Amino acid sequence: MVDLSEQTERLWPELEKAVLGVLRSGRFILGPNVEAFERETAEFLGVRHAIGVGSGTDALVLGLRALGIGPGHEVIVPSFTFFATAEAVSLVGATPVFAEIDPASFCLDPAAARAAVTPRTRAIVPVHLFGHPADMTSLRALATERGLVLLEDAAQAFGADLGGAAIGGLGDAAAFSFFPSKNLGAFGEAGLIATNDPRIADSVRSLRAHGSRQRYVNTEIGYNARLDEIQAALLRVKLPHVRTWNDERRRVAAEYTAALRGIAGVTPPSVAKACTHVFHQYTLRISGGRRDSVAGALEGAGVASQIYYPIPIHQLPVYADRKVSLPITEAAAQEVLSLPIFPELSTADAREIARLVRAALADG
Repeated sequence: MVDLSEQTERLWPELEKAVLGVLRSGRFILGPNVEAFERETAEFLGVRHAIGVGSGTDALVLGLRALGIGPGHEVIVPSFTFFATAEAVSLVGATPVFAEIDPASFCLDPAAARAAVTPRTRAIVPVHLFGHPADMTSLRALATERGLVLLEDAAQAFGADLGGAAIGGLGDAAAFSFFPSKNLGAFGEAGLIATNDPRIADSVRSLRAHGSRQRYVNTEIGYNARLDEIQAALLRVKLPHVRTWNDERRRVAAEYTAALRGIAGVTPPSVAKACTHVFHQYTLRISGGRRDSVAGALEGAGVASQIYYPIPIHQLPVYADRKVSLPITEAAAQEVLSLPIFPELSTADAREIARLVRAALADG
């Protein structure tokens, strides 16, 4: 699905220098590279504060905590996303309330979110799924009207924007993941919280360091959730390249879409007006029960594909007692198939993969 070898080899001299610099410095925890990466990322995202944390899941949990979410609260989330979105809500003691998605973007449907609001609702966590921005304009209006907070799950959307405004500054806070396969990927686990609110930023800095702002003075129960200095140094090498890499992802996506457009029962990804999609994943919808046969044909030809996500979160064993019915979400889980996409994927390879998809559908 993603081959990092060419990218790593091209950047190897800078990456090696960055790691050796950290090793020689003896500064391994919250050192100058973390501070610099936070400044550089805040500038990239156009926000006042960026706080590095240990993972994308840490970012979600600490973001919710910093926003005051806890026991007795309900948080509206999509069910068609990675498990960590709902898991983080449960980890802070709140209750995830699953709402429907928009069938075109796969992102949280604002009308469904509105219908899910109760007197116990305190937050909405929209997911910018596969790199497509959620409808933050409508969700922001809903949050303002009902007195709710918005935490963007931007784990898959680093560099995306909506109406010219970067994802990450459209809610009260945003959680990013730098898992290695992400558009900006670390060499292990890493994450970040972005916000324009200094009080949220201060709270996250405390929570990531065992609930302390001053060494040995712990004022709350926190976490060991600090961004590693080596990961920050490596991410600083990669950050200047993200815009170019995202452009290359859009090139690959355009090749796929051009080659697959017009096939009956196949819906390529759409991009809503005023959105900049960064194609963390290129995800087709294949109707008529043919999705699995296409995946099998690709596997037989030595081409990877993946189903994100085969089981909606509300149907997973841990949440199955909710007895929720989300037909749009459930239909998507039966039809989606993601094709390989990364900046270094050649145009010729993208066209060949699309040809294999067309051939599998013709045979089916």
